[in-house]
Amino acid sequence: MIKLKELTETGWNLENSYANLPESFFTTLNLTPVSSPELIILNHSLAEELGLNIEELESKEGIEIFAGNKIPEGAIPLAQAYAGHQFGHFTMLGDGRALLIGEQISPSGKRFDIQLKGSGRTPYSRGGDGRANLGPMLREYIISEAMYGLGIPTTRSLAVVTTGEKVRRETNLPGAILTRVASSHLRIGTFQYVANWGSKEELQILADYAIQRHFPEIEDDENPYLSLLQEVIKKQAELIAKWELVGFIHGVMNTDNMTISGETIDYGPCAFMDSYDPETVFSSIDRRGRYAYQNQPPIAQWNLARFAETLLALLHDDQKEAIKLAEGVLSDFAKLYHQNWLAGMRAKLGVFNEEEKDEALIEELLTIMEKHDLDYTNTFLGLTFDKLEDSNLSDKTEFVQWYERWQKRLDRQQESKSDSYQLMKKSNPALIPRNYRVEEALEAAVKEGDYSVMERFLEVLANPYAHSSKQEEYSIPPEPSDLPYRTFCGT
Repeated sequence: MIKLKELTETGWNLENSYANLPESFFTTLNLTPVSSPELIILNHSLAEELGLNIEELESKEGIEIFAGNKIPEGAIPLAQAYAGHQFGHFTMLGDGRALLIGEQISPSGKRFDIQLKGSGRTPYSRGGDGRANLGPMLREYIISEAMYGLGIPTTRSLAVVTTGEKVRRETNLPGAILTRVASSHLRIGTFQYVANWGSKEELQILADYAIQRHFPEIEDDENPYLSLLQEVIKKQAELIAKWELVGFIHGVMNTDNMTISGETIDYGPCAFMDSYDPETVFSSIDRRGRYAYQNQPPIAQWNLARFAETLLALLHDDQKEAIKLAEGVLSDFAKLYHQNWLAGMRAKLGVFNEEEKDEALIEELLTIMEKHDLDYTNTFLGLTFDKLEDSNLSDKTEFVQWYERWQKRLDRQQESKSDSYQLMKKSNPALIPRNYRVEEALEAAVKEGDYSVMERFLEVLANPYAHSSKQEEYSIPPEPSDLPYRTFCGT
């Protein structure tokens, strides 16, 4: 029973269910203190959802917790072990610069991991310093909150503090720690680690824990581990479709960056597409386009196949039968993804019902967008508000013919045109975190200590479907450039 006084004073209400799992799954650690932490940004709405006292979080003691100088009551700091296929190559990994300090039980009864990212070295650091610099931590804060505003399942950012210390990368940079909040940090890579270096008994413990934490409704199924695989496939099919629908490119879809919960995790080299091009790649390390925009769905299916491999021993005692069961549900991914994507695209075009030729209508529009180098977000925004004069499409015969077919399609449904445009407003954001706007905010913050640019940006990103006047300037695409935009992992 939580004492009301304690909850009022601090709000921390931590449990440690992960610490009750086999010791080989993690390493408990002492925190590594920093010299002079300073709170840069605090997510008030998320803090309130978690049941945390904002005034207390902003106090000296609260900042010490965010900096890893002090642990809140009930915390058991630990680094999680996991493995992963990184660009197709399997390796042993783990939290090399992060600590899970506990699981916050919110006033609504939900459980959230609280993790400090950039908190220092762990046994999994592989020679790294375990620290993070300010730019990438603010970048994760911005993008994760933008994703939340877009309605996409995601880890979130509670706070960023500077440490008062420098971290050495190519130059000396200001150190920072981000407090990340997640439904859990269970990854496909977590299962890969246990399946490769643990026992069958430990694998079953992990699977049971994942089911209890994320899918308790399947506990009594005839084959709960097959159901677990099915549920994760469903979650990822929904997630990847949502990414594609807003032009989000993750950039590093390794198996250690795919969660069992279906939340987006790790905002290193991610970015949003401007001009529509299925081959778009932003990551500086993705030289062959493995994780390009068009490859995200098949890569997700490939990663899920690796997840299925970890569960084979639990699916059936006979391996051939286990493989058959796994292949049967893995084949559902492409269909589920396509259903989610097609439903989302219909909504973006104001279509309520289903017709056989809808997909052809959608693909034709995408072809026109690619041919004429059209901005992905703003083309749908222009259709939503019938303002396409800036796109130079009005004199293109192929577009005029497409537009007429689209209007006739809208006429063939019971809902009115007004209903269709309302649906489009809810499905087409007024803005995305444009890459140049993200860089603008980070440069002002890191180089000049000016956080007002980021704060204004976060304000308009919080509700991208508001279509307010404040958001209009943020919808402007970047100026044409001969140099492609590149992102970096920030480690």
